[in-house]
Amino acid sequence: MVTKKSWREKLADSKDLPKVVKINENMSKRWGTGTVVIPAPIEVNEIMKRVSKGKLITINEIREKLAKRHGATIGCPITTGIFAWIAAHAAEEDASEGKKDITPYWRTLKSGGVINEKYPGGIDKIKVLLEYEGHKVVKKGRKYVVEKYESSLASL
Repeated sequence: MVTKKSWREKLADSKDLPKVVKINENMSKRWGTGTVVIPAPIEVNEIMKRVSKGKLITINEIREKLAKRHGATIGCPITTGIFAWIAAHAAEEDASEGKKDITPYWRTLKSGGVINEKYPGGIDKIKVLLEYEGHKVVKKGRKYVVEKYESSLASL
């Protein structure tokens, strides 16, 4: 019988990452030319963990930081998003065991200040956590956005 990995185990499993690869022809249609860094999950978590109360970061900013760190043209949007999601679930796993110093995943937004509805607890939980920290969350169409999020971006 195969045992299922915990979220923390998934976060710690780097699978030979990070690595920088040349953007191939298929990727170039979407990402242009140059190189892309595929980060290690723990790297994404480390950046998310540094965002202090009242501050925010977007996935795109995390990607930019990773690209700069590794000398790549861009950070992979797919793996960065997946690893942020894993970090969020690992944080909830920690919280369920009574740990207080968890990764504040609710401070990591999608581009445009959009709340990630796939984080643990969904929109309702994330909205409460962000509003508790002083942010105003508004509904725009089907999405929830932190109003004036740009003024709260962390400078890491």
